[in-house]
This record gives sequence, structure tokens and C-alpha cells, in this order.
Amino acid sequence: MSPETPQYWTPNHSFDDGNVAGERGTRLVLLITAITMVVEIAAGWWFNSMALLADGWHMSSHALAIGLSALAYAAARRYADDPRFAFGTWKIEILAGFASAIFLVGVALAMLIGSVERLLAPQDIRFPEAITVAVLGLVVNVVCALILNHAGEHSHGGHGHAHHDHAHPHDHDHHDLNLRAAYLHVVVDAATSVLAIVALLGGMLYGWNWLDPVMGIVGAVLVARWSRGLLRDTGRVLLDREMDHPVVGEIRQALASHPHWPEAPRIVDLHVWRVGRNRFAAIVSVLTGDPTITPTAIKRALAPHEELIHISVEVNRPQDAA
Repeated sequence: MSPETPQYWTPNHSFDDGNVAGERGTRLVLLITAITMVVEIAAGWWFNSMALLADGWHMSSHALAIGLSALAYAAARRYADDPRFAFGTWKIEILAGFASAIFLVGVALAMLIGSVERLLAPQDIRFPEAITVAVLGLVVNVVCALILNHAGEHSHGGHGHAHHDHAHPHDHDHHDLNLRAAYLHVVVDAATSVLAIVALLGGMLYGWNWLDPVMGIVGAVLVARWSRGLLRDTGRVLLDREMDHPVVGEIRQALASHPHWPEAPRIVDLHVWRVGRNRFAAIVSVLTGDPTITPTAIKRALAPHEELIHISVEVNRPQDAA
């Protein structure tokens, strides 16, 4: 007698409201960043200000990264119903988040190299212009951060899939990593603007010109730390490293403590991986001699865990293994 035929749950490939909110917020931030970039470059050229030109080109790097996030949303939406994507297009967004994290590592490295060069070879600073540019950058980035934060709150609100009342200590894991990447670029720029303002005021008021490159080094360290966290979270999803996730333990617990089974089935194979924000697919293979434990029964036992949207179940009998 062969193992019972596996049964499946099919995922929903729909492009949910959370993605729409993230895409709209990211596009608006991209527009604001691009306008600020053009204004700064034009003003820098017109007034012959290197500070304005430098910040304008710096803005272009963030516009590129935020544009990548917006492009990922558009691609995920466009191919959402393409059957070639077995589990939907969500990982397009994760790939964009991973690329943004790599880009942030490059930004941190550039900041570090530039700051060390300034320490070794100090340069004259036009403090009033530089402070004006830093304040302008801070205001723009605070506005952009508020826009993206609002989009993030909308994507975590009441528009996603329903959940039962059982508590999940990992609810934060469904956060939009692509939106987080765009938000991180904005926050990084805002933080470096604050550090620059502090350093420039110290230089203008007290002659501490060394404070500017030192703050640059501090900013580089902060950017590196933030990018490391984003690399870790996006890399875990891309590499399907989810077997330490709490949902795995919940699957084991649900099958081990079912009230209507006199003897719990033995799990001989279990694979769990993420296919969406707080959505998982699983392959479960069990060994049991209880005829009431069927693929359908196991599927029902796992039904309260609605984050499991695609499950393949195989039930093996002891005589099959003999």
C-alpha cells in the first residue's frame, strides 16, 4: 500500500491593500526626492555652490534606491496573476529590499572613506550654505519618513488576511521589507542631516572643523548597522531560512496535542518557507497507524493557523515502511 495522496492548499496571488499603500507612498516619496534633487542641482549650478551640488547628487543616489522599491511594487503587481510564479510575486519586493541594503552598505563605505579623507586633509567649509542645505535635506526627509510611515501603518492595518485570536509573538514579521528599505534610505538621510547640522554648528561657532568628518564616521557606522539588519531579514526570506520561525513549533504542537487523536502522528519530514508577509507554505509528512489521521484531518488540525496558506500533506502507514 502506497502513502496516501498528498493534499494541497493553493495560495492567493492577489495584490493586497498593503502593497498598494506601500507603492503609493514610495512613488510620492520618489517624486519629492527627485524634485528636491533637481532644485538643489539647479541652484548649485546657478549660485556656484558646491555644497548644493554635492547634496543634489547625494539625493540622486537615494532617488535611485527609492525608485527601485517603487519599480519592485509595480513589477509585483503586474505579474501578480502570472502562473509562472508558483507562490506569487511577493519576493520581487524582497529582492528589491536586499538590493537596497547592498546599496546602503556602499553608501556607508563612501561616507567612511570621505570622512577619513577629510580628517587627513581638512578643507574649508562654507558654513551658512552647508547648514542651509542640511536643514533643507532634513525637512524633506522628515516629510518623506512621515509619508512612508503612514503607508506602513496602512499596510499593517485591517486590510490583510484575518487571524484567529491566538497570539503570535512573530506578528511583526509581516512588515513590508521593501517599504522598510525605502524608509531606511530616508531615515539614513535624515540622520546624516542631523549629524551634519550638529557638526557644522560646532565648526561655525567654536572652530571645531574636525567635528564634521567625525560625525561622518559616526553616520557611516549607523548606516552600516541599519543595512546589516535589512540584509539579514531580506536574505533570510530569499534563502528560505525559516525553520527556526515560531510557526514551525506551532505546527509541531498542533499535531502533537490534537484532542481527538489517541496517539500523535510522528512527523518524518517538515519544510516551512515564507511566501508573503506573515504567510507561509509547508510540506508535512507524517507516519501513523491511526486510520482517522488522514491528510484532510491534518489539514483541519492546522486550519486555525491562517498564516499557513499552502500546505502539502502526506500520510504514511507503518506497513508502508516495512
